[in-house]
Amino acid sequence: MSERRGPLTSLRILELAGKGPAPFCAMILSDLGAEVLKIERVPLPEKGPFYSPATDVMNRGRASAGIDLKTAGGVETLLRMVESADALIEGYRPGVMERLGVGPDVCLERNPRLVYGRMTGWGQSGPYAERAGHDINYIGANGVLSLVGRAGDAPVPPLNLIGDFGGGGMLLAVGVLAGVVEARVSGRGQIVDAAMIDGAALLSTVVHGLRASGFWQTARGTNLLDTGAPFYDVYETADGLYMSVGSLETPFYRRLLETLGLGDEPVFQEQMDRERWPEMRRRLAEVFGTKTRDEWTAAFEGVDACVGPVLDVDEAAADPHNRERGVFMEIAGISQPGPAPRFSATPGAITRPPASPGADTRSALASWGFDAAEIDSLIERGSLVEGARLQPVGSGAA
Repeated sequence: MSERRGPLTSLRILELAGKGPAPFCAMILSDLGAEVLKIERVPLPEKGPFYSPATDVMNRGRASAGIDLKTAGGVETLLRMVESADALIEGYRPGVMERLGVGPDVCLERNPRLVYGRMTGWGQSGPYAERAGHDINYIGANGVLSLVGRAGDAPVPPLNLIGDFGGGGMLLAVGVLAGVVEARVSGRGQIVDAAMIDGAALLSTVVHGLRASGFWQTARGTNLLDTGAPFYDVYETADGLYMSVGSLETPFYRRLLETLGLGDEPVFQEQMDRERWPEMRRRLAEVFGTKTRDEWTAAFEGVDACVGPVLDVDEAAADPHNRERGVFMEIAGISQPGPAPRFSATPGAITRPPASPGADTRSALASWGFDAAEIDSLIERGSLVEGARLQPVGSGAA
């Protein structure tokens, strides 16, 4: 385990174990130096035969303790830690934390400076608040999913990057940090209601502006950035791979055409003539199909045209630019994205690989002010659970 470093080393954060966006938020904060303790659910939910804690890289950088919040001792243990925490992060449905006895009112009574970060899909209020859902449902309900896909085809789910991570965990991290800044000025903590339906909508702000200007059509796949424009798309090469083309501005567009040998063709002379876009696309696809991806990559080397290869995840890790910047790091034999953004004076770090659930129960509680006798008593009573005793049968955990 390496020493924590980064701009957030003064922060102590409690993370209630969950899925997707809340752990992503905790990972970001931990990468940037915060001391984050993950509180595991007891009993640990079954996660399937292919799950292994060692490969769950979003859990990197933080200790893991098993606390049974269905026991009075477990609740009191968490509330005692809340007293010295800057923030708490949870990702349960509305009302779950209140039923456990560790809702925001109780926690803020113990620590009025606490920032209580809540991550949900639909939010803490509204007619959908109690519904089950996933990323695809939230971005379907706020209009974002309708924007993604080609003309005439069904919407294409953009993995779960927009709802879970961009509009979810990333916005929760912003909210928690904003709350901490306010608490350090005013001495007053607060609840952060981070909802994926809100955050993902926020990510689409530019589209709403373009629609208001009359520049964005409702029909999917007909606009400048949604594969409607032939000069902002991907093209298959002779070897079945792809090149990305983002030649939006006129100088880049001209260099694209010059490099492809299309600069004199009449169809390309009016870049924004939508009537010509289908023929432009046909010709671009035809020309890109005459060479391999590596040949086109070499042809565009040093040409400011916003054109480059589409790399798979293994190729991306080996790319010289990504290697020089350390975009990806290998931790415990697993390649993964490194901390971001970069700080000149206080760079972040990944301090440890993912912990097995409950692996740090004793040491973590000790670091939060519990003495050995208290920890032994809580374990004996079942309020704390250690390591292997927390693993469900068939979890694949080592």
